[in-house]
Amino acid sequence: MRLFAALVPPEEAVEHLDGFLEARREAGPFRWAGAEQLHLTLAFYADVPDRSLDELVERLGAAARRRTPFVARVAGGGAFPDVARARVLWAGLDTDETGAEQLEALAQGCRNAAARTGVPVDGQRFRPHVTLARLGRPAEVTRWVRLLDGYAGPSWTADRVTLVESHLGEGPRRRPRYEVVADLPLAGVDLG
Repeated sequence: MRLFAALVPPEEAVEHLDGFLEARREAGPFRWAGAEQLHLTLAFYADVPDRSLDELVERLGAAARRRTPFVARVAGGGAFPDVARARVLWAGLDTDETGAEQLEALAQGCRNAAARTGVPVDGQRFRPHVTLARLGRPAEVTRWVRLLDGYAGPSWTADRVTLVESHLGEGPRRRPRYEVVADLPLAGVDLG
């Protein structure tokens, strides 16, 4: 299975960001992410054996319960690897200092959960972002990043880690289709 652990903004925050992008999508020659694909990846697991899923969910749940909810909002933006030769256009996540510490620790906990389960995890440095669009070839995107710098969505409480399975090519326009495997609450949160 191809899985990732993520923070998924609530519907209100996704609708706000999607509305901001809607009028601008026509102007950019990008492969835009659909509203259902907007999330912040904490850890990516490219190949999870079926037999490891239950243990991974258990360990991710334990990692989530070690962290407390924090207030966040999607704000600002950037490009990977940089604005001069971008392949990915992204929005940032704005939190206070405590939220930033919780987010960093949560991402590390999600990576550690996989490692302890024997599941390989993407080794790239954690850089909190919400992928908005991909470019077919590198391009200069300074004006897009400036536009995103002026964006600030509504605040929301990050209170769970969502484990998602990605089915490549099964979504609209051959994009990935996402399926929630588990919602794992942070400390003190009752999702029931």
